[in-house]
Amino acid sequence: MAIDSLVLGAGQQVGKSCVVVSMNGKRIMFDCGMDMAYHDHRRYPDFSRISNSGDFDSALTCIVVTHFHLDHIGALPYFTEVCGYSGPIYMTYPTKALAPLMLEDYRKVMVERRGEEEQFTSEHIVECMKKVIAVDLKQTVHVDKDLQIRAYYAGHVLGAAMFYAKVGDTAMVYTGDYNMTPDRHLGAAQIDRLQLDLLISESTYATTIRDSKYGREREFLKAVHKCVAGGGKVLIPTFALGRAQELCILLEDYWERMNLKIPIYFSSGLTMQANMYYKMLISWTSQKVKETYSTHNAFDFKHVLNFDRSMIAAPGPCVLFATPGWLSGGFSLEVFKQWAPSEMNLVTLPGYCAAGTIGHKLMSGKPTKIDLDKNTQLDVRCQIHQLSFSPHTDAKGIMDLVKFLSPKHVILVHGEKPKMATLKGRIHSELGIPCDDPANNETVSISSAHYVKARASDTFIHSSLNPNFKFSKSISEDESGSCLTNRRFMPQLQVTDERTAEGILIEEKNKKAKILHQDELLLMLGEKKHEVGFAYCCPINVSSLEETKSTSDNVLCTSESSDRCSWLQLLNNKLSGQISGGNIQDFGEHLQVESFDISVCLNDRCPYRIIDSQNKSEAVFFCCTWSVSDEKLAWKIISIMENFDCESH
Repeated sequence: MAIDSLVLGAGQQVGKSCVVVSMNGKRIMFDCGMDMAYHDHRRYPDFSRISNSGDFDSALTCIVVTHFHLDHIGALPYFTEVCGYSGPIYMTYPTKALAPLMLEDYRKVMVERRGEEEQFTSEHIVECMKKVIAVDLKQTVHVDKDLQIRAYYAGHVLGAAMFYAKVGDTAMVYTGDYNMTPDRHLGAAQIDRLQLDLLISESTYATTIRDSKYGREREFLKAVHKCVAGGGKVLIPTFALGRAQELCILLEDYWERMNLKIPIYFSSGLTMQANMYYKMLISWTSQKVKETYSTHNAFDFKHVLNFDRSMIAAPGPCVLFATPGWLSGGFSLEVFKQWAPSEMNLVTLPGYCAAGTIGHKLMSGKPTKIDLDKNTQLDVRCQIHQLSFSPHTDAKGIMDLVKFLSPKHVILVHGEKPKMATLKGRIHSELGIPCDDPANNETVSISSAHYVKARASDTFIHSSLNPNFKFSKSISEDESGSCLTNRRFMPQLQVTDERTAEGILIEEKNKKAKILHQDELLLMLGEKKHEVGFAYCCPINVSSLEETKSTSDNVLCTSESSDRCSWLQLLNNKLSGQISGGNIQDFGEHLQVESFDISVCLNDRCPYRIIDSQNKSEAVFFCCTWSVSDEKLAWKIISIMENFDCESH
């Protein structure tokens, strides 16, 4: 069986997350995001690759959305209300609550303020959210009789989740965006140890290892304080949900300790609405926020005020959180145009900015001029401060997650191509796990485990469960002697449990699998049991045996049969002196020790004679045969027999 992963977005890019995974006849779309760097058809995934006919209900089993950021959910209303998908959509309760706010804010910015063609309406957002089924963390949801999904806490933003999906024996995890370290208002990602065929992981910071969080916080606070103390204005472009709350908690605490009276502003009512939801959804926040909730709600910001557009040109220092992040448009870009020409002001970029955005251009160096569009150029004299307050995990976190889950295969998405290639190499070389980093519109096919249910026969079950003790004497070498002639081989009692440990898998006429005992298979096939055996024709000097004759009560006979019997009796006496415990059985025509069998060989062309005696008249040949299990015992006895010659001298 194979898992096919069609990457419609976030393939070797950050943004527009959308991966369609097909496994065991089910097809799941993970995330339905948009690329905010584009204003044409490239902003959305190429949905025609899912279905040429446009029948998306038949083409998809369900949609799973990991969190409310627009690069993961921005295309959802368009896909459902314009393209026509009406099947089930799954996301967590906080994501369902906060997604409409993000989508509506984006629609207003794009349409009402920038005059772009409307891609979806407010009514489309409402209708889209009616199709959403909210899930709890670790709740196993049966999408249908074959497909089950389960959400795990991802950190990153309020309500973000990794999703586990399983169809039959095939299982995978799609991470969305996640953070492996806790911050001030959210906990670290948590997931069970799962058996996975595939892990699809974000890789935004594929090569970055972050330094101390406290060091970064001190640097941020120092830069902000220095700017406002000099009368400047601080612009922090951020999305309304996530980093805004994290940095507000940090500034609120610092303002209290330093007794600062300089105003901190939020740019829109959206962030104030978001704070209301954060207060309601305390159970999704960090442990520290939950523990102090009874005495103090961390999202009750005393120093934070609403900001009005008319205040952009007002004199005096301030700190302003303005949406959207990345300076990709909207109010944050409008404020940037006004404040960027002043050297007193500061723009702080707290996280990742996608390629093609103004934020990304600022992070690429310290430009003195920026092209806002084809006809507009802006002088940039303000200070630019970049800090990694990103809610994405770093390279260490990604490697830790991959190592913890140990999937059979990894696919990297949501990252920059050269950095993804480096991480891909590390996963393969350090963890030994195959890894791919496909581009947009590429499909990765991997094999998955297929388990067969088999019933076991009664004979196999009986022989496996019931003890089957075997008692035998093994010969161990007595090391008291210093040379071979003085060594003796002492028998030791060995107990082994020879119950059946392995069976034979067959397919019956009804195509069902069954496990049989090996004897049952022979009976079914009408065959006899075959075992591997060993043989060796061992020469013994006659004089060494006849030394035993003088001390033996046995008398040599003259007939050939009696001769054979006598030689065996003499050999028995000789071996009995070397093997203690009377472990040799005399059957007249042959001797036996366990499976080791000895008989006189009268065949001058015996195929088992590997040493041709120089004087055959002075030697008696004994054919020895034994099974694999007694190989060690056999060569010890043969060693004794061959050394009769040296004992006689």
